[in-house]
Amino acid sequence: MQLQVADSILVQNYISGDEKSLEILINKHNQRLTSFIYSKVQDRAITEDIFQDTFIKVIKTLKRGAYNEEGKFLPWVMRIAHNLIIDHFRRNKRMPKFQGSDDFNIFSVLGDDKLDAERQIIKDQIDNDLGLLIEELPDDQKEVLVMRIYKDMSFKEISENTGVSINTALGRMRYALINLRKIIEKNNIVLTN
Repeated sequence: MQLQVADSILVQNYISGDEKSLEILINKHNQRLTSFIYSKVQDRAITEDIFQDTFIKVIKTLKRGAYNEEGKFLPWVMRIAHNLIIDHFRRNKRMPKFQGSDDFNIFSVLGDDKLDAERQIIKDQIDNDLGLLIEELPDDQKEVLVMRIYKDMSFKEISENTGVSINTALGRMRYALINLRKIIEKNNIVLTN
C-alpha cells in the first residue's frame, strides 16, 4: 500500500529541489488531466502536446516562485491546460488546415467574423443569464453544481471538499438541475444560441 502525499507537500518538496516530487505529481494527475484534455481536443497527439506544455508551464511557474498555494494544485493545473486548449483552437482557427485537392473552395476556409462575434455575444449573454439562474438555487445545490460544471470536479472530489457522501453530492446535483429547469420553465426563459 502506497501512502498518498498531499499535493502541497509535493510542490514544496519540488521547489526545494526534489525532482522526484514533480514526477509523483505528474503520475498522480496524469489520467485525470489527459482525459480532460482529450475530451476537448479529441486527438491523442494534440493531447500529449498540450499535456507536456501544461507541465512545462507548471515547472516554469514553480521555479520562478510564482505559485501560490491558495487552493488545490489540480484545479490550477487544469486551468493552465484549459488555457492551452483555447490557445490551440485559436491558433488552428487562424491557420486553417485543409487537404490539397483539385476541388478546393476558398469559401470553405473563410469565415464571417461578424457571425462569430454575434455568436460570442449570444454565448456571453446565455452564460450571464445562467449565472443569474444558478444564484437562485439553494447554497448546497449551487456549490455542487459550480464544482461539477465550472470547476470540472468529480463527485468523489466534490464529496471530499464538501464533507458529504458521494450520494448526497449526486442528489444535490440532481436537485440543482431539476430546480434550474423549474426556474427556466416558470420564467419562460430561452437559453439557446
